[in-house]
Amino acid sequence: MRFREFGGYATSALIAGAILWSFATANVELSRLMSAGPRIADFLGRMFPPDPTVMAEIKKGSAETLRIAILGTLGAVILSIPLGILASETMVARAVFRPVRTLLAFIRAIPLILVAMLMVGAVGLGPLPGIIAVAFHATGMLAKFYAEAIDGVSRAPIAALESAGAGPLVRLRHAIWPQMAPVVARDTIFRFELNLRESLILGMSAGGIGFYIQTYVRSFQ
Repeated sequence: MRFREFGGYATSALIAGAILWSFATANVELSRLMSAGPRIADFLGRMFPPDPTVMAEIKKGSAETLRIAILGTLGAVILSIPLGILASETMVARAVFRPVRTLLAFIRAIPLILVAMLMVGAVGLGPLPGIIAVAFHATGMLAKFYAEAIDGVSRAPIAALESAGAGPLVRLRHAIWPQMAPVVARDTIFRFELNLRESLILGMSAGGIGFYIQTYVRSFQ
């Protein structure tokens, strides 16, 4: 108990120290934030009324951003299904799921914008590099979620089918999938929301409405 208490105090001290260090070294001046009020008000004021002449560009860019998010999510789901199974300790041996989990962690560690820039250099401009980047980056998270959903199901139905001689795919279809389906749907929708937001950022280099936002910001509009 004392060791746990010491660990809790040490963790709290580290967090407090990190916060104080950040404040002390970040050069945060609240006076600058207060003086920015008029500039922010001017910026927001120039947004109204909206300029109807750019509506065609908004519709075109928004549709392209939505396509990137939809197709990128679809690609991530297709890749995450086998990788999620291979990353599950319920379905495969330790010698298999450990390396797969390491691979997924490595994918998640790569910044999305870096993948997009590499894809732009490889396949050119347009929505395709954005779709590939979103699919690649989302796979690292989605496959991890799928593996956790598999490992989090009740073991009783799995053991019953296993005792009857059912193979891994049969256990997955009849014992695991009915339990994990709601979790998979929730995580996939959540990832789609993230992909939609990230597609906006990717538009700055890989098409979409982000390209138009960047263009107007650079021209101070």
